[in-house]
Amino acid sequence: MTDDYGRNIRYLRLSVTDLCPLRCIYCMPEQGVDKLEHGQILTVEECIELCQACAELGIDKIRITGGEPLIRRGIVDICRGIGALEGIRELCLTTNGVLLPRYARELAEAGVSRLNISLDTLDAEKYRRITRVGEMGDALAGLAAAEKYFKNTKINCVLMGGINDDEIPALVDLTREHAIDLRFIELMPIGECSGWDRGRFIGGDAVLAAVPELESCGSSGVSRMYRVPGWAGRVGLISPMSHKFCADCNRIRVTADGKLKPCLHSAEEIPLQGLHGGELREAIARAIRAKPVSHVMSETGHSDSRRGMSGIGG
Repeated sequence: MTDDYGRNIRYLRLSVTDLCPLRCIYCMPEQGVDKLEHGQILTVEECIELCQACAELGIDKIRITGGEPLIRRGIVDICRGIGALEGIRELCLTTNGVLLPRYARELAEAGVSRLNISLDTLDAEKYRRITRVGEMGDALAGLAAAEKYFKNTKINCVLMGGINDDEIPALVDLTREHAIDLRFIELMPIGECSGWDRGRFIGGDAVLAAVPELESCGSSGVSRMYRVPGWAGRVGLISPMSHKFCADCNRIRVTADGKLKPCLHSAEEIPLQGLHGGELREAIARAIRAKPVSHVMSETGHSDSRRGMSGIGG
């Protein structure tokens, strides 16, 4: 289905929880978020019904997000139900990886085709500072589980000036032997980091300056892709701040409490919970048609979203 600007909207990012066992400094407050009531969260059946309605409107790629989706009760059932829907070409899941040793095999058997794993550092002490409560060993065990059960795993690394930009070469070195896509994502002024010092917000081109051996090898979705010749993996740059890609945006997002966000950085949210059948499809279709032409972060310096990333879905 196309929006009013001719963009073909075929990608849904569905959050199944806003909770997470980690407390990453750019994503969640130190004390965690206020827990939604049980009745506020989409049920397993509602998640599947919503995705079916999206598939009937032309959505063919779905990504399950959180918070941390693997702490959601019934996560394997959600994935199995969505994976069985007609028209869904690709079912992916974004995770911090720490629970993957327990769930990786079940997710693969349920129909998840690919994982994105969030990892912002390779330094154990820095990992603990960024996540506040996490242990690097758990994340590395999750990467090993992903490598065992999945192909084409992607690692997402949020670039933060003065925090992890000194590790760019070491992170890129992961692609020397591993056939992964390592994607550096520009930090966005939303939620917990909206008031951070501007020096924390560095452009993706800092990666190219730090590793001049990288050569362009096309694009993949919103990522500009590079690789070091002869290395097994690739490096992606996702640059919503310095290289706005709104003209090619093909996605919508639904929060764990059933609100559809046509744009990550817009305040607009369309309630879907409680809708069924044609009423549900029409609400989704109206939201797609009303998708804004672009976000305004670059002009205003902050996101208009009323939620932080953990409440939307990373």
